[in-house]
Amino acid sequence: MVEHERTGWVDAITWRFSRVAMILPAVIVAIMFYEVIMRYVFERPTLWVNEASLWLGGMVYLFSGLYAMQQRSHIRIFILYDMVPRSWRKLFDVLSTLAIIVFCFAVIWGGFGEAYAKLMRWERFGTAWDPPIPATMKPLILLTLIWVTIQAVSNLYWDWDKDPESHDVADEIDIAIEEVKRAQAQVEKT
Repeated sequence: MVEHERTGWVDAITWRFSRVAMILPAVIVAIMFYEVIMRYVFERPTLWVNEASLWLGGMVYLFSGLYAMQQRSHIRIFILYDMVPRSWRKLFDVLSTLAIIVFCFAVIWGGFGEAYAKLMRWERFGTAWDPPIPATMKPLILLTLIWVTIQAVSNLYWDWDKDPESHDVADEIDIAIEEVKRAQAQVEKT
């Protein structure tokens, strides 16, 4: 995959978080491997690996969403978007950014009290290891949504004067370039 260019300081920060999200699955695999070895080779299972993998997996999910927003790889329906003139595309971009802002604001507004309460009482997971997953993840969700909103506005700003992209069905098909070239050569022969 070719990454979208980084434009501005918002993209630079999001890019750094995305790199953490790319490393964390390897960390999860490593600690799970450690658990398997400890459990089945040494007969000394751990208490912490399952909860730690859930904790890290939640962070991967959140940071990956930021990366998807920065890369402009979220779901878009291009059928109508590609048929309208550039002024309408800009209107669609503004409306989609406003929808993101309203959604994030609503979730932050509705979840702030619970996240604050969990953080202040340092709510724990309730297992034998008892990590503070609720106390950290609930506020992290809200902080991530704030950053998603900032990233969406940044994307709108940096993409405002860019030339429109064209989208083709072939862009969505995962075929190697060599196979496409061979197929085109076959068509040209006939």
